[in-house]
Amino acid sequence: MSFLLAWTHRFAELGPDFHTELSPTPLPDPHWVGQSPAVARELGIDETWLRSDEALQAFTGNAVLPGMRPLASVYSGHQFGHWAGQLGDGRAILLGELAGPHGPLEVQLKGAGLTPYSRMGDGRAVLRSSIREFLCSEAMHALGIPTSRALCVSGSPGRVRREEIETAAVVTRVAPSFIRFGHFEHFSHSGQHDQLRTLADFVIDHFYPACREAPGNPYAALLEAVSARTAAMVAQWQAVGFCHGVMNTDNMSILGLTIDYGPFQFLDAFNPAHVCNHSDTGARYAYNRQPNIAYWNLFALGQALLPLMDEQQQALDALEPYKALMPAALQQRMNAKLGLSDSKDGDAELTDNLMKLMAADAVDFTIFWRRLSHAGSGDLEPVRDLFLQRDAFDAWAVQWQERLQAQPGFDATATQAQMLRTNPHVVLRNHLGEVAIQRAKQGDFSEVARLQSAIERPFEALAGQEDLAAFPPDWASQIEISCSS
Repeated sequence: MSFLLAWTHRFAELGPDFHTELSPTPLPDPHWVGQSPAVARELGIDETWLRSDEALQAFTGNAVLPGMRPLASVYSGHQFGHWAGQLGDGRAILLGELAGPHGPLEVQLKGAGLTPYSRMGDGRAVLRSSIREFLCSEAMHALGIPTSRALCVSGSPGRVRREEIETAAVVTRVAPSFIRFGHFEHFSHSGQHDQLRTLADFVIDHFYPACREAPGNPYAALLEAVSARTAAMVAQWQAVGFCHGVMNTDNMSILGLTIDYGPFQFLDAFNPAHVCNHSDTGARYAYNRQPNIAYWNLFALGQALLPLMDEQQQALDALEPYKALMPAALQQRMNAKLGLSDSKDGDAELTDNLMKLMAADAVDFTIFWRRLSHAGSGDLEPVRDLFLQRDAFDAWAVQWQERLQAQPGFDATATQAQMLRTNPHVVLRNHLGEVAIQRAKQGDFSEVARLQSAIERPFEALAGQEDLAAFPPDWASQIEISCSS
């Protein structure tokens, strides 16, 4: 069957300084691993066609459909705090844009073969990392966290060498734009200031038009707007216990989206210093460092934009609001998790005392918040059972309940319902993904589909999915995820 898609490609029009046009490299005997009907609908893709061989070949990189204009973009960046120079789409190929309900959406293949920016890589992705990215993109979206999406993932018996020989896969990613901080760093550090201005104007015109009318310098206004979006995103990460794992500047979206799902993890036992990336030997990207690392990355973006500003102070002034915005956004999120509909002095202390207790007793992050959501009526025993320091928790719980009940028009039933809509029942824990991956390696994709169904409705306690919301097994703490994932 054939299905005609109306492709456009605004990024391609920027010209050859920004990208290299090339075709994906085919993979042998592709097969479907997973698909997102919700993303297909966002793109106006017929779901029946998406299951066809024509779609399979196109989204594996084996065929270029009419209207596609495949390319790989060039960017640079700081990796683990060090300037890495030119990087670029080493295994990602941008096919073009399709119309979404809120504007064009870029469609990109990850794992589609060598590009001029592959450096020492092979341009491929493996099955395990592609499944993780596919599932986590959709999980984050369902949690309400800004993110790239995933249309589908396909597999192949084609071989890829990582720590061991694995099979190849391609994940089709979707976002309004995949432009990163590193794109700006590339043109700034190479002295290509005309191209830097062209890129900044492109981003302002298409994604931040209000910056053009803002008082002062429009590029400083862009930096401030990006900082605000990044602050909101990172606050949501912290509130849900999400660790990105590799917050290099080339992995930071100019739109404040979560992108590049590699060694990510949702916390099991709460440990503020948890490092989810086995490659991060210096713990640079530990959970509790993410807010400050985001600011560091924004500072690097500010440095990259300096050639477009009148003076350095404009960049510093644009970055300053982040220092207040991020903690305020996080406290607002934590208040919602606690069932608080208003803000008062003392809320930060109430939250901090709780987090210290949770860290001291290594309390399971997701299960704690879900049980607390059910405890507004006064039954605290299931929550209390999570702690070793029962007396300390009891004292905190008295303060929490007093704060709850002091709210104007407090209603325990309504508060519980609001908390259950805020604190997820299911998140994409590492061990759940690992089970799905191991079955997929044997050709059984049913667990990918079951897990996808659950994470797309993370706040619902659905029958038959109790195991997905249970405590992690002992072996879960031994899972190691690295940048090679």
